[in-house]
Amino acid sequence: MTISARIHYATLALTELAIRHPGRTPVAVREITGRHGIPGPFLVQILRTLRSAGWVESIRGSQGGYRLSVEPADLTLLEIADVVGCPESNCFGEATETPANQMLQETWEAANEASRQVLSRTTLAEIAARATHGEQVMFYI
Repeated sequence: MTISARIHYATLALTELAIRHPGRTPVAVREITGRHGIPGPFLVQILRTLRSAGWVESIRGSQGGYRLSVEPADLTLLEIADVVGCPESNCFGEATETPANQMLQETWEAANEASRQVLSRTTLAEIAARATHGEQVMFYI
C-alpha cells in the first residue's frame, strides 16, 4: 500500500481533531496547516472527503472549524487509507504478463497485505494518545 501525502495529511488532521475530541472543540484549518505545514487548499479538499465519509463535521463562524464526529477508537488507519487513498484495484497499475512482472506483482501484494494488517490494528485513538504524550510511534511488521 502506498502511503500518499493525502493519506498522511488526512491522518494528521484527524489526529489533531482526535486530540480535542473529548471537549469537541472545533479546530480551524489554519491551525492544522500551521502546525503541520499542510497546504491549505489541499487540506480543505481532504477535510471535504472526511466530511463525506461522516468522520468530521464543519462548524461555521469565527469560532468554527472542524471537529471529529466519530469516536477515535472506532477509526483505524486502514479505514482512513481506504477512504482517502487509492482504490485497491488501482494501487499497482497495469503491466504486461511476464515472469518478472508476475513475481513483482506477488511481492507488492504481500507487502500490501502486511501493511494493511498493521494499519487495521492501529486506531486513531492510539495515534492521538501517543502524540499527546510525545511517545515515539513504532510499527512492527
